[in-house]
Amino acid sequence: MRILVDADACPVKQIIVRIAKEKNIPVTMFIDTSHILNDGYSEVVTVDKDRDSVDIALVNKVKRGDLVVTQDYGVAAMALPKGAKAINQNGLVYSNENIDKLLFERHISQKVRRSGGRTSGPRKRTKEDDERFEAAFRRLVEHCME
Repeated sequence: MRILVDADACPVKQIIVRIAKEKNIPVTMFIDTSHILNDGYSEVVTVDKDRDSVDIALVNKVKRGDLVVTQDYGVAAMALPKGAKAINQNGLVYSNENIDKLLFERHISQKVRRSGGRTSGPRKRTKEDDERFEAAFRRLVEHCME
């Protein structure tokens, strides 16, 4: 098992690395050239700044049994059929049961924005968000290690 992280805008990298170190699980962080990352533990894969470059690089590396951390529903949707588990930064575990609904909601939101409408952005991250992610991430890691 490996942990692959869509790290460009990931607010929980430190939590991921801390738990990975505890469990001796390798971590690969995927970033583009507009970011710098060195946490002393993770392998860092830096790709060009083109649209979706990080997503494509991450999905190309996913293997059965990996754990993917991403807030991108599309990345999760491509990781699941490869036999990976996926979770977002808020502790939502993506599954075959919820991914279609999430992708459809994203599609509707994009349609609204393209037609000039507004959708609400993400709210400010709280300590409770980090705690919720950590609890869900620990459960998922334990499940993947069984």
